[in-house]
Amino acid sequence: MIELSVIAPIYNEEESLDALYEAVTAALQGKIEHYEIILVNDGSVDRSGPMLDELASKDSRVRVLHFAANCGQTAAVWAGMRSATGRYIALIDADLQTDPNDIFTLMPYMSEYDFANGMRVTRRDSLVKKVSSRVGNGVRNWLTGDTIYDTGCPMKLFKLEVGQSFYLFNGMHRFLPTLAKMNGFKVIEVPVNHRERRYGVSKYGVLNRAFVGLMDAIVVRWLKKRTIKYEITNHERKSPA
Repeated sequence: MIELSVIAPIYNEEESLDALYEAVTAALQGKIEHYEIILVNDGSVDRSGPMLDELASKDSRVRVLHFAANCGQTAAVWAGMRSATGRYIALIDADLQTDPNDIFTLMPYMSEYDFANGMRVTRRDSLVKKVSSRVGNGVRNWLTGDTIYDTGCPMKLFKLEVGQSFYLFNGMHRFLPTLAKMNGFKVIEVPVNHRERRYGVSKYGVLNRAFVGLMDAIVVRWLKKRTIKYEITNHERKSPA
């Protein structure tokens, strides 16, 4: 059985792909024997596609999903989760601002919790990005009634059944800790490393984080208010044989 599925959405990341593969395999070596790396090519228009295929041809543990066109991070994360077969699922980013070694910072919490969300206490980003992220988190928490400090942190680890409980809608990837709670799972936030960007450029800005996600947060708020929870107190009576 696959113990761990590591998922990274890819969009025009040709500069970082080799380093990403090396960092993930180095982090897992000697710690987890049976794992898979799922790289979801979200319609990249650079050399990412051929490079991903080359990585997969060299390592059977690498699986690549190619989108016919760019569909966005939500779809890429969803496709990766639906394809995963591991007991645990780890989400990371492709630009290596998150550290694959932090998978094992989060792993000890899986004995008590179902979902461990990384928390970037020390951000290695520009002031504009820090402010836009803080605003985005604030708006999401205000609308959803949650208290997640860093819902946008790419580093997450959760059990397979948590990933299978999610429903696909645009912007869903921004609310995974909140959605996990809504589905009855135990969630914890854990401080993780955050590094300066070495490759590429950010796909998000102030508008993406604060205003584009506004309608998505309204949807989650609506879903939260419409959630039905019940508890059965009697034992089901079995029919006589």
